[in-house]
Amino acid sequence: MSEGVSRPRRGATTIEEVARAAGVSRQTVSNAINAPQKVRPETLARVTATIERLGYQPDQSARSLRTGARRTLGYLAPVDDPFDPNPLMAGFLEALVDAAGAEGQRVLLFRPAPGTADPRPAIDELLAARQVDGLVLADVLRDDLRVAHVVRSGVPFAAFGRTGAAGPQHWVDIDNTAAMAQVAGHLAAQGHRRVGFVGGAAALPWMADRREGFRAEADRLGMTVVEPGERGAGAPSTGGQGAGVAAVRALLRGADRPTAIATGSDLLAIDVYEAVRAEGLTVGRDVAVVGFHDTPLCRHLHPALTSVRLPLPAIAAGLVRRLLAQVRGERPPGEGLVLPAELVVRDSSR
Repeated sequence: MSEGVSRPRRGATTIEEVARAAGVSRQTVSNAINAPQKVRPETLARVTATIERLGYQPDQSARSLRTGARRTLGYLAPVDDPFDPNPLMAGFLEALVDAAGAEGQRVLLFRPAPGTADPRPAIDELLAARQVDGLVLADVLRDDLRVAHVVRSGVPFAAFGRTGAAGPQHWVDIDNTAAMAQVAGHLAAQGHRRVGFVGGAAALPWMADRREGFRAEADRLGMTVVEPGERGAGAPSTGGQGAGVAAVRALLRGADRPTAIATGSDLLAIDVYEAVRAEGLTVGRDVAVVGFHDTPLCRHLHPALTSVRLPLPAIAAGLVRRLLAQVRGERPPGEGLVLPAELVVRDSSR
């Protein structure tokens, strides 16, 4: 700075010094930080420039004591294996931290105690400690006991996954049905007429929607869909818990084998890759394969896997916005937010 005046050490400047330097009141500086919509644009620009020039940092701990806001969101992290983590949920966590940070919020991870399946005591403990302003839930089922428990507690929340129709619609999700219809259309455009579908647990609502979306669009396009365990498919039923390599191999035997297989996840697609190769066939040439989630492994498979990409940043941003709206006491939307997914085409289905 000019005249030999050094820039103040960040955090050393007071709000009163900012007010004097900007020629405004202390309350105007406070509004510029906490409620910028209350400040005229030209005044807001002047105060913001002064804050940056002086290196002022608001005392968030004092602000929390005054307002009761902790500027922290709790995320009930799914139980995972640290040696084999779920790449999709790892990506979602990154997106959630970024979205919260953009709103001046932090994310506090928590989960049930080891060996405890019921998450409700962990939720109660966190809420009793008054450490968070609200909760983010993921992998939500339509009759999820976590949602019912949080609703009874009265704490603001947002869910990645659709809640039951009778509860608050504080959720964000992708359109699984439309995404798999897009997959069916892509395979039809490549000339496939007999196609397979390999799904995961049928009890999971997103897996059920993916199966329904694929089969409905394939039927509309005049394609025949076969699944492992179906009558005539050459393998026993798996009870909807995922086909396994052996069942997919049975599906691929015979002259009427499918020329393409869509799956409900990238991990299931890896099973299909193994089955295709075990039958002496080639992925992408003899059998097209499509996954779901577009996890990083898709780009490292050979050939690279076509997959449905989830808009994780948009999902996280939508969750944070809906959660903070409740924290601010705003009227929440009457329905959840449905976002489109993107089909990323690679060599496995060209």
